[in-house]
Amino acid sequence: MRRVEKSTKLDLERIIFIGRTFEEYMNMFSLSLDEMRGKRILDCPAGACSFTAHGSDLGLDITACDIAYDHEVEQLKQKGIQDIEHAMLHMEKVKDNYIWDYYHDVDGLRQNRIKALNDCTKHMVNASEQYIPVVLPNLPFKNEEFDILLTANFLFMYADRLDYDFHINTIEELLRVTREEIRIFPLVDLEGKRYEHLDKVIAHLMEKGLEVKEVKEVKEVKVSYEFQANANTMLQISKKKR
Repeated sequence: MRRVEKSTKLDLERIIFIGRTFEEYMNMFSLSLDEMRGKRILDCPAGACSFTAHGSDLGLDITACDIAYDHEVEQLKQKGIQDIEHAMLHMEKVKDNYIWDYYHDVDGLRQNRIKALNDCTKHMVNASEQYIPVVLPNLPFKNEEFDILLTANFLFMYADRLDYDFHINTIEELLRVTREEIRIFPLVDLEGKRYEHLDKVIAHLMEKGLEVKEVKEVKEVKVSYEFQANANTMLQISKKKR
């Protein structure tokens, strides 16, 4: 059984506990069940996403990690409900900046977020060992413990508060614990602008002689999912086969 040291708790009020559904993950990362079967998958950071819950029901081997998982499940659920309602009030003011093909309207988005939260927290109660508390950029996992790693709606979205060094250190740590590939979605910030240092990040990963020697390919991939305008690409980082 994996031995994990508890991380230092972040005040729950400073955590936004909102998540996406399994179906959203499949679209935003261009995933298929066939490519995930038999793989060890890490969702990092996972928040209130139901990807782990539904994937586990389908027989997939998925682990979720997030700083929020240091808190009790009921606390997280109540915080999630509050965060969803706050987000929906804000969404009404800026809804013209979004594409509503997937959710249709704000109420449809609300129901989607509530479903993800309920499914996630229900699964956390029954499978707590799959939800690991972490504080990025450090992960309590072994080298290449996972085959595929997914990271959604975090890294580049918060470019205004997570600097370039944090991005590089985090990606290198994600690479350390991953054997095959990493997928990062989206590649824009909260204003819908392409992350300004993305080309620099890609060049860093591909440059020979760096500590990250195992990177084979880094490419931007267009996906079928687009809710925030311009947020329809992911970064796919593939590692060399040994």
